Amino acid sequence: MSVVHHLPPGWLLDHLSFINKVNYQLRQHEEPSCSKNKTTSSVYPDSLQMDAVSPFGAPAPGFAPDSANLPGSEDEDEDEDGGSCETTTQKYVFRPELFNVTKPYITSAGHKECQQSNKNENSVTGKEQEVSISIGKKRKRCVAFNQGELDAMEYHTKIRDLILDGSTQLIQEGLKSGFLYPLVGKQDGNCGRITLPLDACNLSELCEMAKHLPSLSERELQTLRLTEDDMSITELDLSSQVIENDSSFSKMITLMGQKYLLPPKSSFLLSDISCMQPLLNCSKTFDVIVIDPPWQNKSVKRSNRYSCLSPQQIKQIPVPKLAAADCLVVTWVTNRQKHLCFVKEELYPSWSVEVIAEWYWVKITHSGEFVFPLDSPHKKPYECLVLGRVREKTTSALRSTDVQVCPVPDQMLMVSVPCVLHSHKPPLAEVLKDYIKPGGQCLELFARNLQPGWMSWGNEVLKFQHVDYFLALQSGR
Repeated sequence: MSVVHHLPPGWLLDHLSFINKVNYQLRQHEEPSCSKNKTTSSVYPDSLQMDAVSPFGAPAPGFAPDSANLPGSEDEDEDEDGGSCETTTQKYVFRPELFNVTKPYITSAGHKECQQSNKNENSVTGKEQEVSISIGKKRKRCVAFNQGELDAMEYHTKIRDLILDGSTQLIQEGLKSGFLYPLVGKQDGNCGRITLPLDACNLSELCEMAKHLPSLSERELQTLRLTEDDMSITELDLSSQVIENDSSFSKMITLMGQKYLLPPKSSFLLSDISCMQPLLNCSKTFDVIVIDPPWQNKSVKRSNRYSCLSPQQIKQIPVPKLAAADCLVVTWVTNRQKHLCFVKEELYPSWSVEVIAEWYWVKITHSGEFVFPLDSPHKKPYECLVLGRVREKTTSALRSTDVQVCPVPDQMLMVSVPCVLHSHKPPLAEVLKDYIKPGGQCLELFARNLQPGWMSWGNEVLKFQHVDYFLALQSGR
């Protein structure tokens, strides 16, 4: 369970536990060395070798075992020479050091951005403020807040007590139960240097390359379901079709030399916003749609971390076609007030979605401190989610049935230790389950990881499924 404590203010979450409860297990068919005419043993992992397709259409060389000659899914199978093969499993867990946040990123004592000069003006007047900023031993300088920053400060003032009081209750409960723990002794850093996998696969570039490949027919764009015995598909399949892992086990795929784990019972489409038709071709509508748009901001532009979308491009996402009646739509929003207003006043109305609640994700350390000072005028220790319901004529028919869901409460908190990986959001499956009908279909847009029972879409949809983010445990039968 990802929910450690549920109190009136919200939930204390364990993101790492949620990932590892997925139970990432790969089946492996092991051929004993005692088999007839065999002198060595061989292991065939239940994996998919994605044959690399060059821009010219020629497949790159790569090994892909013939599934017709592989042992079956039983614990013990007979091979062609009369020997027997045993099935073992290899289990993986997410690397715990990626959640080892023991100190705030910026401490209140070292953050001097709250010192104001004599030229301060009341934020509600709409006039620019000048503040004196002192960072470390650097000399002070005056910076004028623009209107967007003033709006953010006014918004923060309204929700500050909610964030502080609610988080305090959840943190205290976490300390009592031992899930959170006070620091003992001097801490020199969070988790030291962490070696992260290079983004060598360039998933977004693969999506771009797929645009220049020959178009597939409607029939070829149908969902590709991977069963227990599937061992090989092509990159063209991957970049143009919805892929479903129907197996009860995880699968490992090799894509352009990089390995990724697919959790059981998960589905995904690797594409950008220009190629969403395969998702629409699934003939599915969804009861909850979680959206994490790549909002435009100066930090992302400077880092060139990923491509951004303009508000008009985000409005073009076909949510009305993907949403079932009374669908719950959840959108992650940065602390920029321009984006928050856009979602509530333009985006949701254009999708016939009615705003019903705002929630907040509060990021803390393992000892219960905010990762950023609560009153910092720039970096905040929280992010906002806007929740809404699709409102159409068909909604009344749904409400007249026996399907009943709880009303969504407003201003709830989700408090958790964040992952050190950029934009690795906490799980929402367990906190949303009471607000969608049982067995409802779930979709995440702009996803960077997969979840069992969910459809995921994005041009980096496998990013956090990279095997280097996981540890392999000792395999067993």
